[in-house]
Amino acid sequence: MSQNLDPILLNFFYAAMGGCMTLFFMWMGCKLFNRIVCFNISEELGKGNMAVGLMIAGVFIGIGTAMGLVIGLGLN
Repeated sequence: MSQNLDPILLNFFYAAMGGCMTLFFMWMGCKLFNRIVCFNISEELGKGNMAVGLMIAGVFIGIGTAMGLVIGLGLN
């Protein structure tokens, strides 16, 4: 029983750590991108600027996909 449980717990730990790392890198990417562009992302989202919302969604999707691939390929 313990042989079957250990890989399950290990994979759960990998998934949890991967999720935390992905959220951290998404937060860092948004902060870095906010410094690069010539406008404040929070203010523009507050005004209802859909273009900024779609841009940030693309950044999050890109970072999430990249981190997911790195973490997924690292499990082999």
